This record gives sequence, structure tokens and C-alpha cells, in this order.
Amino acid sequence: MDTPRGGVLFSLFMTPSSTGRFGCFGGSFVPETLIEPLLELEAAYASARRDPKFRAALKNELATYVGRPTPLTFAGRLSAALGLRVWLKREDLTHTGAHKINNTVGQVLLALRMKKKRVIAETGAGQHGVATAAAAARAGLPCVVYMGTDDMARQAPNVARMKMLGATVVAVTSGLKTLKDATSEALRAWSADSRETFYVLGSALGPHPYPTMVRDFQSVIGFEARAQILKEEGRLPAHVIACVGGGSNAIGIFTAFLKDRKVALTGVEAGGTGLGPGKHAARFAGGAPGTLHGTYTYLLQDKNGQVLPTHSISAGLDYPAVGPEHAELRRIGRATYAHASDQQAVKAAHELCRLEGILPALESSHALAYLHKARFGKNAIVIVNLSGRGDKDLGTLCP
Repeated sequence: MDTPRGGVLFSLFMTPSSTGRFGCFGGSFVPETLIEPLLELEAAYASARRDPKFRAALKNELATYVGRPTPLTFAGRLSAALGLRVWLKREDLTHTGAHKINNTVGQVLLALRMKKKRVIAETGAGQHGVATAAAAARAGLPCVVYMGTDDMARQAPNVARMKMLGATVVAVTSGLKTLKDATSEALRAWSADSRETFYVLGSALGPHPYPTMVRDFQSVIGFEARAQILKEEGRLPAHVIACVGGGSNAIGIFTAFLKDRKVALTGVEAGGTGLGPGKHAARFAGGAPGTLHGTYTYLLQDKNGQVLPTHSISAGLDYPAVGPEHAELRRIGRATYAHASDQQAVKAAHELCRLEGILPALESSHALAYLHKARFGKNAIVIVNLSGRGDKDLGTLCP
């Protein structure tokens, strides 16, 4: 494995094929109008990742704008309650309040390198939209964010933040009016104006090269966490846990530990209100391989291949598909995937608030809930990726 340079690793354990395949998952299944834009993006990213100037610019942005490295916080009272040694990787302390900013600053730097005139993005919980709006404002680029109206209602503070940062928020009224529909609208908008527009996709999914590119930008989380836990504990953790919607925060922290076979990696999906159709977003619990938004992966679909409705109390996990690298990690047995219900996530959020004085996002709270669901050895060292803060969720947590 190569050594991280500039705080980000660009040559990783699981290298996709030339067509963007992780094993049998991934690839690029898009309309003809998007083939050339994706080839242009792939070539530009391949050039940028080798360029010391691009690496240096990204390293500087992560340090002076994002606020990296983020700390690894020992949750002493939570640990005592659980009989574990729980460490929290504090992505909630980044600028804009979630891990999404690691990816958006990288992609916006790439947009500038490609001389694009504006950026667009999709968002569910709003954190990716806020992070894209912030990075675009810093770069002096106009920004348009597509967001389902249902998500706009439950994430109103983030809608206000995006507008404050100068972004135009386009309300998506089609379908279920959530993240899937916002992504579809963003892809259509990019297809219509790819010459001047850069699409800042927010998770480790979509057509090649997005899953690889987003993973690379998010891998800084894991390499920091690995170095930090070795410094604090003198050994690697027994478990690394992260919530999984599309899966960018999870693949970001998992990557650094992939070759450490004694470190268990667990992604936690949205169990919603039950595992019946339309009640959850647990793709590995109720899904099957299929294609959505340009990639072949696991998704929730009926026997005719039609995408099923999803539900999660957390807007960021309310999506019917998962990133293709996660699908391959599960297939080969390197990572396992569980689910936590709405109720369990809310309970975990309140618990962390009371015991540690930290307000987690509802997405991250699914990972915290897993601490109560799994069996760990006594005093086992566990890292939970606290992917974001919960200010945006106060209306749900405290109705």
C-alpha cells in the first residue's frame, strides 16, 4: 500500500478496473449524452491525482478551510455504560459540520482545474448541499443544489444555510421527493449542460469515476483515525463502525483499515420502521443487485426491477442503493452490514447528548445504535465515525 501524501491516499487497497468495476459491481451505465462528460472527468481526475500542485492545494484546503485533522475523542462515560472503549472520529467538527466538505473541496478544485463555469449537486440531509455551496462560494463559482421537497421540509435549517452561502436550491417535486429524485434531477441537469457545468456528486456511488473519486477524497478520515488510535491506544481497534447511506463516510474510514484483517468493519444502514417494503433503506437486508444512477450495485427493487420506495428518519440515509465498493466488500466478506431502526437511532442520539455532551446527526446515530446491537469483547476498542452534527435534526429529535 502506498504512503499517504498530502493527507489523502490516491492509490488504495481496492483498485477498480479500467471500467470502474469493484469485482462485479460499479461500472458506468448512463445515457449517451453523459459518456463524453464522464470520460472527460475521468481523464481530468487521473491527471489531478498525479499532480503535486493539486495535492498541495487540496492539503492546504483541508488544513486551513475544512479544519483537519479532526480529533479522535474518547467517549469515557459512554464507554463505561457499554463496557467498551469507544472513540469517536469527529467529522462533526469540520467546517459545515459533516464529512461532506472533504469531498466537495476536492471536487470544486477539480472543477476549477477543468475551467468549469458553475457547479451543481444533489442533497438529501442538506449537508452535501451546504458543503458544495460553501466550497463553490470560496471558489467564486455559481452553485445550484437539487433537493426533494420532503427533505427540504425536514431539513429547513440546511436549506437556509445553502441560500445564505449563495446557492440556488431547486425544489424537486417528482417521485418520493427525496434524495433519489434529487439525484435524478441533478444528472439530467448535468446532461443538458456538461460543457460548462461540473456535477459535484455527494457519495461514493453513481457512474465511474465518482465512486473512486469520492472515496479518495474521503479516505483522509480513515488515515487520520488509524494514526490517532495507534497514538492513543498503542494498537489498532477491534471494530470500526460507520453509518451507510450511499456510503462515503463509511468507505472513507474503512479504507485505511482494509488490510488490517483483525479490524472488523461494520456499516449500519437505515432500518426505518421495519423491513417491509417502503419502510426502510436497508439495501443489504432487503435488496438485490441492480442498476441505479449509473452504477451496478445493491438496491431495493421489486421482482420487476422497479425501484422501491424507502423510508428513514434520517434524510441522508433515505436512498434505495448503496455504493458499489460496499457491495463488493460485503461480497468478499471484508465488511459486514447491519441496520438500526428509527427508534434505535433517536435513542442513541439522546444517549450521546446526555453522556458526552455531543449532538450527533441522525445519520451518525445509526452507527452509535449498533453499539447496543452487537456483541463486543469486554473493553474492546471501537471507533465510531461521527459523520456529522445534529443541529439540522433538532426538529425531529425534539418535536
